[in-house]
Amino acid sequence: MRTLLCYGDSNTHGTLPAPYLGFTARYSREERWTGRLARLLPDWEVIAEGQPGRTTVHDDPVEGAHRNGLTVLPAILESHRPVDVVLLMLGTNDLKERFSVNAGDIALSLERLVRVIRASGCGPEGSAPGVLLVAPPPIEEAGCLAGMFAGGAAKSRALAREIEAAAQRLDVPFLDAGQVVRVSPVDGIHYEAGANAPLAEAFAEAIRRNFPA
Repeated sequence: MRTLLCYGDSNTHGTLPAPYLGFTARYSREERWTGRLARLLPDWEVIAEGQPGRTTVHDDPVEGAHRNGLTVLPAILESHRPVDVVLLMLGTNDLKERFSVNAGDIALSLERLVRVIRASGCGPEGSAPGVLLVAPPPIEEAGCLAGMFAGGAAKSRALAREIEAAAQRLDVPFLDAGQVVRVSPVDGIHYEAGANAPLAEAFAEAIRRNFPA
């Protein structure tokens, strides 16, 4: 059985759209796209490694340095090795106003994460894990998170283009989640329940196509 590590943020964790700050409810394991993906890929062990607030490479001065995806990535890879493939979907939290980065910077940060994955030796027999690089869907400035993500909606419209270019530079497969799902109008960041099934199906198809047995 091969191992697929889904490395992401609250939308990999399965967080529901937030009606107020501090809301932490989560979809059930069966309903989350990661749980659905596991059922669609019975020959894979699907590991859901999603942390709310996780960034690509930034220490969060408000929510904590532990949310830096670069810092914790090596430990997570070693914890789950051998890892055959990493499904990498980050970048949404980098759009928070406090980080002052653009879509191009976010894509470059994801490139850095891919290089860490490849250099980790955490694949089978010390090889480099494969990577599926995913662009998260564009966000909206809505609800209780509007102020936190001020200016982020416009930047997010360029994410798919920039991340696809990064995937081409790295020669790794790419998927644009914005072609599959949209964010909830409740908070402009998280996904409604109905997004879980099509997202799981799109990921399953991409894994089968790019990483055949």
